[in-house]
This record gives sequence, structure tokens and C-alpha cells, in this order.
Amino acid sequence: METIKKHFFSDLGVMLGRSMRHIFRSMDTIITVTIMPIAMMMLFVYVFGGAIQTSTDNYVNYLLPGIMLIAIASGISYTSYRLFIDKQRGIFERFHSMPIARSAVLWGHVLTSLVSNAISVVVIILVALIMGFRSSAGILSWLAVAGILTLFTLALTWVAAIAGLSAKSVDGASAFSYPLIFLPFISSAFVPTKTMQPVVRAFAENQPVTSIVETIRAILSGQPVGNNIWIALAWCLGILVVAHLLAMRAYRRNAA
Repeated sequence: METIKKHFFSDLGVMLGRSMRHIFRSMDTIITVTIMPIAMMMLFVYVFGGAIQTSTDNYVNYLLPGIMLIAIASGISYTSYRLFIDKQRGIFERFHSMPIARSAVLWGHVLTSLVSNAISVVVIILVALIMGFRSSAGILSWLAVAGILTLFTLALTWVAAIAGLSAKSVDGASAFSYPLIFLPFISSAFVPTKTMQPVVRAFAENQPVTSIVETIRAILSGQPVGNNIWIALAWCLGILVVAHLLAMRAYRRNAA
């Protein structure tokens, strides 16, 4: 058992290194994923910010959690794309013919998604600081935010894996992310839900993004998180477990 674990982690390191080299050789993926949310953040802060009434005087503080989720939702589409390309080119079959742990190939893509999305989020936070973002959160609070974002990224990455392994075309592999990117717009990410029409408000208050945004916003502002944190964790863990099971089934089907 110990030997199997040792081989798995060494194989995983090789697969992670392979995927990360693809990322760094094509930095436009990280740049594209990062620039769009930053441009959106600037648009809302400098153009629309004065007309939007929120619970804080500093709109960038209110906006940042939603922008980070949009960046992650946009970034995981590249995971789906890379998985589809590997499947189409027969890369899985080549690796499976070698003496390596089969699951390490898929986990390499998953961990690459975590690393690349973490880079994008850090860049966005640095830009937000330049724009005036301020937080009284301590180290433990920031670690809690990092944990929630990691869980959210993992959950969406496994959703992306399902799409990448099941898609019939490149467009199909990445198109699934569009609803995920749009979801924060129908939440409390940009405006308080109390300003919305009743039907839209009901949807906004009962979808996962709102509870995640409210949790991160409360942690960064030093406010009580209430029940939002448990709702956010339940959404992330539920999506993660279901998506992981479906992704592994699709992966085994492709490897058969």
C-alpha cells in the first residue's frame, strides 16, 4: 500500500509538472482569465460604482469576492479544454500504457487548475489593493478565505472535468462555463439582493454564489458570517462530491 501511494504521488508530480509547463508556455490563458475580471472590476467601480448603493462606502470591497469567483469560473474552462485535447489526441491511452497510476493523469489537470486559478486570484487582489481595497482581516481570516476559494475551485474543476471528458467538440468542452460565469450576476456579488425583483431575488438568495460571496465578504470585513458559511460549504462539498464521482466515471469510460 505504501509503495502504491509513493508511486501515485511521484506520478502525480510528473503529471502536474507536465500540465504546468503547458500553462507557462502559453501564458495567454492566465492573462485572459485575469484581465477580463480586472476589466470588469474597473468598469463597475469607476463607471457604475457611484450609482450602486451597498452596505459599504468602498464599492471595491463589496465587489471583490464576486470578481474572484468569476475569475475562477472563467479559468476552469481551460481545464475542460485541456482535458478534451488530451482525450482527442490519445494522450490518455499513451499514459495508460505506461506503468503509472491512472488517476494521476486526471489529478494532474485538477491540481493545475488550482495553481493557475490561485495565481489569477492573487493578481486580482493586488489590483484591487491598488484600486483602494482594504481589509481588517488577519492571517487566519485570509486562510479561511483561501480555503473557501480552494474548495470552490475544486468543485468547479471536477465539473469542468466532466465536460472535458464527455464533450464531442472543443466548443462543447468550454461552453459549459458560460452559465457559471453568468451566475454571479444573479447574486449579491454586484448589488444587494433586496434591490431585485421578487422572482429574481428568490433565485439569487438560494443559489450557491450568494452564500459564498456573503461569507467571503463578511470574513474580509470582520463581520459575523452567520449561517452563510455552512450553506456555502454545503454547496461546495455537495457539488465537489457529485462532480468527482461523475468525472471519475467518465474518465474510466474513456480509459476502457
